[in-house]
Amino acid sequence: MKLLLTGSSGFIGSYFQNNYGDKYNIETFSFLKDNLDSLDLRQIDTVIHLSALVHQMGGAAKEEYTRVNVDNTLVLAQKAKQNGVKQFIFMSTVKVYGEETDTPYTEITKCEPQDDYGKSKLEAEKLLMKMEDDDFTVSILRTPIVYGKGVKANILNLVKLVDKVPVLPFGSIKNRRSMVYIGNLCDMIESLCENKKSGTFLAGDDSPVSTTGLIEIIAKVRDKKVVLLDIPLFPQLLKTVKPSFYKRLYESLEVDNRWSKKVLNFENKVSTEEGIRKMIEGMQ
Repeated sequence: MKLLLTGSSGFIGSYFQNNYGDKYNIETFSFLKDNLDSLDLRQIDTVIHLSALVHQMGGAAKEEYTRVNVDNTLVLAQKAKQNGVKQFIFMSTVKVYGEETDTPYTEITKCEPQDDYGKSKLEAEKLLMKMEDDDFTVSILRTPIVYGKGVKANILNLVKLVDKVPVLPFGSIKNRRSMVYIGNLCDMIESLCENKKSGTFLAGDDSPVSTTGLIEIIAKVRDKKVVLLDIPLFPQLLKTVKPSFYKRLYESLEVDNRWSKKVLNFENKVSTEEGIRKMIEGMQ
């Protein structure tokens, strides 16, 4: 099978290329470095579109999210369809649903994105699905936070915090956060390539984890002794001073992807604890 991979230099793309390069004939394309007009897709079976402007903590212009996540996606998909590509896999995000919630998101949960990033991804999803026909399969893959070797997101900051601070005020937090180990995510991408399934799919490790539980896993893997205190007024103080931190540390964002795994006949190979171990070993 011959694949075209965008975002190949990124966190997910580089992992996929390194781990599946022997199985597939993988060509790459960069919107920053390559010329779309000269891109030849006539021999490509599947496009895996990972390239995106991801959620920016400092914010980004709405127009820029639209240009990168919607316009670039549609131009590439149209060219793929015109050149006889059979499948287009689009990497999306749970941000299309909205923000933190106590109710698990599923593949059919109503989408109500709250920021420009989530809105741009949802718009791209809808436009891609309109392009689908019997000869052009569209597969949407939504993900929660992805972690693994080379991650640069909040989970890396948590690892550094565990390394440096032996006493932390994060005891008895009972939230439920879904994550996905990069190996599990790329295995699901492979499954989509093999199954050629149309529709919207959710990636995620088998069990959500609380902030307290995650810190305990990190400490165990790092062989660090960390005391976790339950300080009654701390959550409210954090919510007032740093509401974005409060959301990530205390609120829930869970996905239920049993339907996706059933349709794809897919099972995750790596547990969250083993995924954290693999991530940390890759940092050393």
